[in-house]
Amino acid sequence: MSGVCFIQLTTVVVLLLSLTTAVWSCPPSDRAALLAFKAALKEPYLGIFNSWTGADCCHKWYGVSCDQETRRVADINLRGESEEPIFNKAHRTGYMTGYISPAICKLTRLSSFTIADWKGISGEIPRCISYLPFLRIVDLVGNKISGTIPPEIGRLQRLTVLNVADNLISGTIPQSLTNLTSLMHLDIRNNYISGPIPRSIGRLRMLSRALLSGNRLSGPIPDSISYIYRLADLDLSRNQISGSIPESIGKMAVLATLNLDLNKISGQIPISLLNSGISDLNLSRNGLEGNIPNAFSARSYFTALDLSYNNLKGPIPKSISSASYVGHLDLSHNHLCGQIPVGSPFDHLEASSFIYNDCLCGKPLKAC
Repeated sequence: MSGVCFIQLTTVVVLLLSLTTAVWSCPPSDRAALLAFKAALKEPYLGIFNSWTGADCCHKWYGVSCDQETRRVADINLRGESEEPIFNKAHRTGYMTGYISPAICKLTRLSSFTIADWKGISGEIPRCISYLPFLRIVDLVGNKISGTIPPEIGRLQRLTVLNVADNLISGTIPQSLTNLTSLMHLDIRNNYISGPIPRSIGRLRMLSRALLSGNRLSGPIPDSISYIYRLADLDLSRNQISGSIPESIGKMAVLATLNLDLNKISGQIPISLLNSGISDLNLSRNGLEGNIPNAFSARSYFTALDLSYNNLKGPIPKSISSASYVGHLDLSHNHLCGQIPVGSPFDHLEASSFIYNDCLCGKPLKAC
């Protein structure tokens, strides 16, 4: 082969290799968006962004995954608490400051966006994320993010997980959030979110966990919550919720945990709550009145039942003894009166379950 032919062949091979690399690399626009996202953040201890080099952001960029066919960036998964080698080697959890750059919204095929437990990331959630049509997961738990939940969040019709817990988010729950008919997990705990729970929250028919505790939510519990037939965990504790507990909540098919403690709830305890499928029921530190319904049955199975710090009166219902199981029971700090029933579950409970009532007597308190 002549030298000229060899040079020509080599040139063709180089060109083919470069074209193949270009085809299988991520688009330059995605790479630029990731680098702009990185530029707004500072991670001083672990060096998780050290791998963000080279032309192909789909190849060994820490926390970045791409669609195998389109080579577009599909997932960003950056967690500040992990068992991965980079954390074990450093013997520490992650810490990151800065803010989430709106450049993230240029990743138009993004499906999952997790930047969780970095403790120092501040700023606001970019409103433009509401216009990422393929977004399924938004997990920003454990930072210092402020501002509000984007008002157009309801545009994300594929969204299944929204977790912004443990931040500094304020404002109200956007009305559009009830348009997220694919949402399965909602966690907004421990923020400064105020105002009412949207009356149309019952539209979230796929929701299995609704964790809204530790905010400043007010107003009543919407009746429509009972329409969410997949809901297993409902936590509205540590808010300023008022009004009565809807009877319909006790008729929900799979609800297992109901935490309403530390609110301003009044009225009586619905009979339906005591012979439902709920196994962890906390109604403590409210303004509940009247008698404890004598409505326990073999269907009643409580790992924990806390009715303490209310204005309940009358006797302890004898039907509690017919419950299948009562693990932890707290009736303290009420106005109950009469003899504590004997037998299970009362034979394994301590005096702390019954103290500070008007005139309860019998074991484990003083004799009647």
